[in-house]
Amino acid sequence: MIKNEHSETTMDLNAKAAVSISVFFPCYNEQDNVARTIERALAVLRKMGGDFEVIIIDDGSSDSTRQIAEQIAQQNNRVKVVHHSTNLGYGAALQSGFKAATKELVFYTDGDGQFDINEMPPLLPLIKQYDIVSCYRLNRQDSFIRKLNAWCWTKLVCLLFGMKIRDIDCAFKLYKREIFDNIKLSSTGALIDTEILARAIRKGYSLTQTGVHHYPRIAGKQTGAKLTVILRAFKELFKLYGQIRQEGGKAKE
Repeated sequence: MIKNEHSETTMDLNAKAAVSISVFFPCYNEQDNVARTIERALAVLRKMGGDFEVIIIDDGSSDSTRQIAEQIAQQNNRVKVVHHSTNLGYGAALQSGFKAATKELVFYTDGDGQFDINEMPPLLPLIKQYDIVSCYRLNRQDSFIRKLNAWCWTKLVCLLFGMKIRDIDCAFKLYKREIFDNIKLSSTGALIDTEILARAIRKGYSLTQTGVHHYPRIAGKQTGAKLTVILRAFKELFKLYGQIRQEGGKAKE
């Protein structure tokens, strides 16, 4: 089940106190962003209350991301770090985040600071009605070519897997963590969001969509538009398509 929602939902105060949530950030060479991003996340989560943890996924960074992340974790027992010894790819980073998450809900966004973590709490009332909240970028702060490529990619994967998603790769999603006990993921690259949603919907999990603001990157470099990343995504896409067609759908227990 897929439904579009407006983002103006207000959070119920009682829900704040009861929330159990893991928030993680995949990071690759984000030394100039990670400390600020984690500080903002902790401020929002403290205000929410409840049971929370923050996880930094260092995907084999070659700059000082690893050291900065470790310093943050040493100063705050709510923060833990998962390191990849080498750069394994965006999908591998997300898989590590979902595996490390221990709370009832799991939310992720990128460590580059292009989203405002303050827009995460309004998603919580939606997760009471749905299993997944998949966001889409409002006024996306990317080049025309990058936006065009993303639009074409989203249309293609939705056509192949029978989905109606506005922004498949938007890195601002909230899940019920139990989903990841019931689906098996193989993508280690840019296909990961497509695989998660396609497999979850096939299992019968419900999804809603809402908009979040997108901001310019102020430090670091984007890596998702590299030709090698794009070619890898297409290779994984058609492999996944074959796997899911062969497996067929199976309703959620």
